Amino acid sequence: MNKMVRRLIGAMLLGVAVYGGFVLYRGVGRIAHEFGHYAWWTFGAACALAFSNYLLRFFKWEYYLGVLRIRGVPKGESLLIFLSGFVLTVTPGKVGEVFKSLILKELHGVPIERTAPIVVAERVTDLIGVITLIAIGSLSLPGGMVWASAGAILVAAILVFVSSPALSAQLLKALPRLPGALGRVLTRIAPMVAEALLRLRELTTPRRLVWPTLLSIAAWSLEGIALWVILGGFNERPPLTTTAFLYATATLAGALVPVPGGLGITDGLLEGQMAALAGVGHETATAAMLLVRFATLWFAVAVGFLALALLRARNPSLAVSGEVTGAPADIGIEKTP
Repeated sequence: MNKMVRRLIGAMLLGVAVYGGFVLYRGVGRIAHEFGHYAWWTFGAACALAFSNYLLRFFKWEYYLGVLRIRGVPKGESLLIFLSGFVLTVTPGKVGEVFKSLILKELHGVPIERTAPIVVAERVTDLIGVITLIAIGSLSLPGGMVWASAGAILVAAILVFVSSPALSAQLLKALPRLPGALGRVLTRIAPMVAEALLRLRELTTPRRLVWPTLLSIAAWSLEGIALWVILGGFNERPPLTTTAFLYATATLAGALVPVPGGLGITDGLLEGQMAALAGVGHETATAAMLLVRFATLWFAVAVGFLALALLRARNPSLAVSGEVTGAPADIGIEKTP
């Protein structure tokens, strides 16, 4: 059994434990009752919205390939390569999506170190997009201006750090000075981080940030709408801006904590916020959380496996096995000649 399959099985078992814990805590009978009167067509609509999210983010992938002047990849095959990255969606921070760089190398000989920074650029623009949604959605909540201001400041800080070689160089110099084992680890990886930032700046100049960031805002809005649609299936109608805020904050928290797919973190925050901020009953919030996570997280994994199967059917020699751990050296961000 290769490493990719083992990792996925481990994440699935963790997911079963997390979701089972929620159901047992809220009561199996109560959750079953919620599902008993649920309009199931809305789950299908949520999956369609999630897939539309993937298509918008594919346009980002194509844009970055064009920026890096990577030519000759047919659009249909490029879409399958992009979607195959979702096989490792359940890796911490989704860094396993660099898997698509491995496939691109096998099929077209493009060096991994040339395309791996695309994954970082995708995460940066996704982060900006999600924080923007948090800021917009928070305006309809009590104390929302504080959230909106904090979001604007955070986005500005990210942009300054990424675009300012002097600032990032000073920070990288300071990191190895930290005491103990952490300082030693940071000393070892600092050159690789510096190289990654250098490559990242080619993709994140102010002019090249606009289009991908707009795509990210639109893409992640669709998953906030998916939550709104699912809640509608339970006859719950919170404001759309509120569901966008709920989904974005839970997604951001799950991405920042190094657990597979944000399991436990995203789920708990999403359920708790639906009850506290949107006035949704706890049992309904639990049921809606389970459905939206299946429509976004696990549906993405299924789409990734289908795309990978189609790629392998078209290219029987394809032999990637998902040996991606997320460390800089492992994902091909290393010093180049």
